[in-house]
Amino acid sequence: MAVSLSGRNFLKLLDYSREEIEYLLDLSAQLKAEKHAHVPHRHLEGKNIVLLFEKTSTRTRCAFEVAGRDLGMGVTYLDPGSSQMGKKESIEDTARVLGRMYDGIEYRGFAQEIVETLAAYAGVPVWNGLTTEFHPTQMLADVLTVREEFGQDLSGRKLTFMGDARNNVANSLMVICSKLGIDFCACGPAEQMPESSLVETCRALAEKNGSSIILTEDVAEGASGADVIYTDIWVSMGEPDDIWEKRIELLSPYQVNARVMGLAKPTAIFMHCLPSFHDTKTTIGADIARKFGLPEMEVANEVFEGPQSRVFDEAENRMHTIKAVMLATLG
Repeated sequence: MAVSLSGRNFLKLLDYSREEIEYLLDLSAQLKAEKHAHVPHRHLEGKNIVLLFEKTSTRTRCAFEVAGRDLGMGVTYLDPGSSQMGKKESIEDTARVLGRMYDGIEYRGFAQEIVETLAAYAGVPVWNGLTTEFHPTQMLADVLTVREEFGQDLSGRKLTFMGDARNNVANSLMVICSKLGIDFCACGPAEQMPESSLVETCRALAEKNGSSIILTEDVAEGASGADVIYTDIWVSMGEPDDIWEKRIELLSPYQVNARVMGLAKPTAIFMHCLPSFHDTKTTIGADIARKFGLPEMEVANEVFEGPQSRVFDEAENRMHTIKAVMLATLG
């Protein structure tokens, strides 16, 4: 049966079936091939989109802007100081105004409730560029990267997330793995595990699709037999700076280093959604090294820069997968 996503919002992957996710991944691969072959694909000529950013980003902004322009669209970027949304104008009113002017709206910011409200009132497709709870566009890029490494059929593959498994990336990885029949393991301290209600939802999906959801504090159990070792920064954007000390104490045992990669399959790859604190070449990295004597945080530099790392393929794939989402929902 043909898949049509025209007019749909893209808010969280729980809203999408396995077939719909696979369709988006196939379309992403096609658009990536066309981009690399310099084949024009301005299929949305004359349309316009707006990007609402309450949280700044390198990859998300650039991916949406380049993807939109590749598709022939006009793109407006509104940073946190360029909109009255939520300040002088309600989310509902902002959605209704922008929906009269634009063909699609991207939101990157805080509570999932905000992007859901935008979608309820806009009258045009709304895309989630990141909320506190979910990061669905990142997931498509991640799975496209895994597909490029291991092939389209990922059934029985194991993806292990190391560290703070309560964040939006771990939540969304658990969802997409359960939808696609990939075994998902969250490996970290018990207090940083995903919410139990989401775990149970994903376990039911995983059982339906022939995979499993495992939560463990044991690094050896988590990394053993993994095809993908994935991690993220230990303190997310918007969290207070005074939480660093506690997170470092909690999460240092879950740093992805050569020992951890050695526990995974020899063919395993390392992934990270970026930015990463793998050295002291950032102001935060240098500050943490000065305060805590920790020159590398969630991943050791030898892994990040090593032959198993696919982080920059993953970053590029944000553009191709976001392009697929916009084409599918606006086409």
